[in-house]
Amino acid sequence: MSTDGAAVVRGTPTATTAPDRTGVAATSPSSTAVVRTPWTVPADRGQATHPAATAPDSTEIAPGVWIASTTRADLAGSPTLAEDLADARTQSAWRRGEFLAGRQLLRWLLRRVRPDLAALPLRAEPAGKPRLAGAPDLPGITVSHDGDRIAAAVCAHGDVGIDVQLPPAQLSDSTVRRCLGRHAPVVAALPRAWRAREFAWVWTVQEACVKAAGTGLAGRPWAIDVPPGAVSGHWGGFTWLSLRHRSAVPLSCAFPTR
Repeated sequence: MSTDGAAVVRGTPTATTAPDRTGVAATSPSSTAVVRTPWTVPADRGQATHPAATAPDSTEIAPGVWIASTTRADLAGSPTLAEDLADARTQSAWRRGEFLAGRQLLRWLLRRVRPDLAALPLRAEPAGKPRLAGAPDLPGITVSHDGDRIAAAVCAHGDVGIDVQLPPAQLSDSTVRRCLGRHAPVVAALPRAWRAREFAWVWTVQEACVKAAGTGLAGRPWAIDVPPGAVSGHWGGFTWLSLRHRSAVPLSCAFPTR
């Protein structure tokens, strides 16, 4: 859930509807333009060289956009750069573990898709958005964590945002109204567990979008219109995808529309 960056521009996805196991209709855009990139992932690179307790789940969700997700426990024993350890010491004691886990997963993903960049220093913008230090045309990166869940993404062609969110144990009606807007009645009518889960899916989209844009919570993610059950859409020059059919935990990613 943590913010690593985002300006808010409203956008409304064009969608078709399909059933979703949460009980809310799932929607997807009628068309999305993408351009393939030359990035490839050699079969002998990545987890065999740098194993974790259990290899993170990773995939290319769109051309040139890679994500990975796992738990902190599954990253036990993963290599950690001295620079990342030094950066972790600047964090609050309670945050150091998740901070290091995020760095470990991000570098694991970089070793798979751009091994030449995997050891580059990382820098944070004022709003918290991480960057690879170096030339301005380096790929976009992003990290998220909530509880024991960690997620990371790399985008070959621009800024990217990812967010993972465990369904909240406590969820007020006012929070649902604030984040769901005109869709709030639909979500409020769901059974309690489904309500929390659907809220979490919507929030991951909202936060992923503002992370990609680089303003984080200052970008007012709750103002982004996300229909319940949606699996993809567009906002402010970004395409977003909810990994509802891949991830058991709410997980969404936003990246430049092409």
